[in-house]
Amino acid sequence: MSAASCLLTEDQFLCSICLDVFTDPVAIPCGHNFCKSCITQYWDVNLTCHCPNCNSVYNTRPELQVNTFISEMAAQFRQSAQQKASRGCSEQRAAETGEVPCDICTGTKVKALKSCLVCLASYCETHLEPHLAMSGLKRHQLIEPVDNLEDRMCKKHDKLLELFCQTDQMCVCMLCTILDHKTHDVVPLKEEYERKKGSCLPEGKPSSKDAQWCYNRIHTQRNEQMIKHSHALG
Repeated sequence: MSAASCLLTEDQFLCSICLDVFTDPVAIPCGHNFCKSCITQYWDVNLTCHCPNCNSVYNTRPELQVNTFISEMAAQFRQSAQQKASRGCSEQRAAETGEVPCDICTGTKVKALKSCLVCLASYCETHLEPHLAMSGLKRHQLIEPVDNLEDRMCKKHDKLLELFCQTDQMCVCMLCTILDHKTHDVVPLKEEYERKKGSCLPEGKPSSKDAQWCYNRIHTQRNEQMIKHSHALG
C-alpha cells in the first residue's frame, strides 16, 4: 500500500448503508459514495431518490458509474485486513471442545471472544477488531460468545433466547416475557439448565459432555414447543 493510502483510515472506505468496506463504489451527484448494489436497492425501496447521508433529492435517478480510485483503495484495505487477520489467527490458540469457535476464521477455528447480536456471528480477537474500531460496527451489541447464535435468537422478536418459561416449557426472550408470557413463571435459562442438569443426564454420561448434552435436551424441547405454539396461532 502506498504512503498516501497509509494516511487514510478504513472508516473512510465504509459504505454507510451496509457498514462494510465498499464493493463497486459509486459517487452520486452530492459527492457521497456507496456500494453500487446498496444505493440501487436503497432507491428501489424508497419513493424518492435521495442521498441517505445528506438527504439531497433527485428528480430522476442518477446514472451510477464505479469510482475506480475508491474501488482500488477499498480493495487494498480489504486485502490488508485479510492478511492481518490471517497472521493474527495463526498466532492465536485454536478453540477447544466446549469453547465457541470464531465464525470467520478459515482453516483452524480460533476461540471466539464475543458474539454479535446484529451480525449473528462470533469473533476471535483478530476478527473482533472491526467491531471495536469502526464507527458503524461499534453500535452493534456484543455479548459473551454463544455457539449456534442464530438458533438461539427469538424468531418473533430477534432477541437472544436467554430466559426459560417454566409454564410453557420453552426458551423465551425479554420481549416475550412482556408480551406473550407476562403472567408466566420465567427464570434465566442458565438457572433452568442447572435445575434440569441432574434430572436429564443418563447414567454414566461423561462429565465433559454434560453441559452440551443437557443444553441440547432443553434446546430440542424448546423447538418442539415453538412448533406447537406456531401451529396453535395458525
